[in-house]
Amino acid sequence: MSAPHMIPTPSQVPQSHSRFWRWVGRRGLALAGWRFAGAIPDVPRAVVIVAPHSSNWDGLFGFLAKLALGLQVTFVAKRELFFWPVGGLLRRMGFMAVDRRSAGALVRQVAERMRAAPQMWFGLTPEGTRSQVEHWKSGFWHIARAAGVPIVCAYFHYPERTIGFGPLFEPSDDPVADMARIRAFYAPWVGKRRGTV
Repeated sequence: MSAPHMIPTPSQVPQSHSRFWRWVGRRGLALAGWRFAGAIPDVPRAVVIVAPHSSNWDGLFGFLAKLALGLQVTFVAKRELFFWPVGGLLRRMGFMAVDRRSAGALVRQVAERMRAAPQMWFGLTPEGTRSQVEHWKSGFWHIARAAGVPIVCAYFHYPERTIGFGPLFEPSDDPVADMARIRAFYAPWVGKRRGTV
């Protein structure tokens, strides 16, 4: 089976240069029939949101896409998981340890780390669950605003087996209007079990 159509990873984007792991990601996506669409924004720091998130399969295909494109994306995991030898493995996979007891503390910890880093893409799912939700969690917006970085909108579209990148979104001082615009972008995309609206 042929490799998925690749899109270039721009130079400012944090990335891994391991040819082996890129090959693993491309091979895995090819076997599953996935392809890429859109363009990866050329920015060194960003909050990356991915939706719709309706299945555990999203994690596998998203991880393969990360490998295939050579992207270094940071995720969060609760501090208690970072014990030996699991902690080292989690860090190598791109996870950072945080205190998740309060949403405000999480926003502050991630924003501080992003402001201090010359390059950092931080990823999360705005739905916060695989179930249908009426309102998305706004943590990603607050992190982007606090860190002074844009939002990269990435999506799954299962009917066409597509993992895509949309336009770069600069958050304003109006979270309600921003969330409505972002949700409108995601309206056409359909996950394994549902869409976002």
